Amino acid sequence: MLDTVTIPREEYDRLCQAAEDLEDLRVVEDYLADPQEGIPHEYVVRILDGEAPLRVFRDWRGFNQSELGRKSGVHRVQIADIEAGRKTGSVATLKKLADALDIRIDDLV
Repeated sequence: MLDTVTIPREEYDRLCQAAEDLEDLRVVEDYLADPQEGIPHEYVVRILDGEAPLRVFRDWRGFNQSELGRKSGVHRVQIADIEAGRKTGSVATLKKLADALDIRIDDLV
């Protein structure tokens, strides 16, 4: 048998918000227990505005395309094509770029 409780909608909404706030606090606690490098706000905004993630992360790390090419082993033209959206890059290529930029491959896709 199902045991139910009836509460006003206002109280339900307040409890839902409190649960979300508690989860946010847990995330912050986890971060503070094991801090990781965060991406500066200005770079996050660029990605959210539609700029190519590879370009944004490359700028963040202070590389030009040639420098990133040397560090990753990926040709500069291929980097330019990925940044311009002309090509997507293979998984192997994105992995090399992500490793060179010290980010996760997921950050590039």
